[in-house]
Amino acid sequence: MARITVLIHLPNEEPIVGEIERMPEPQDTILILENPRRKTGKDVHYLEADVTKVIIPWSRVTLVEVLPTEEEEIIGFVRDDL
Repeated sequence: MARITVLIHLPNEEPIVGEIERMPEPQDTILILENPRRKTGKDVHYLEADVTKVIIPWSRVTLVEVLPTEEEEIIGFVRDDL
């Protein structure tokens, strides 16, 4: 199964990019994020350098953006002149 790349927004912090295994369910209380990093690819300053997975409580998450993967083709505006 392909991993889903997301951008996690936390209060008073810069967003964190990482991968999740599946889309969250309504009953989930935590978000497990793999390969946490800044949007620039740099380390997250408050995590140890060798951390590869973090567990974030949903109460700390303000927004999750699902980013397109390389396999997905984004289609903006489609016009069909028939």
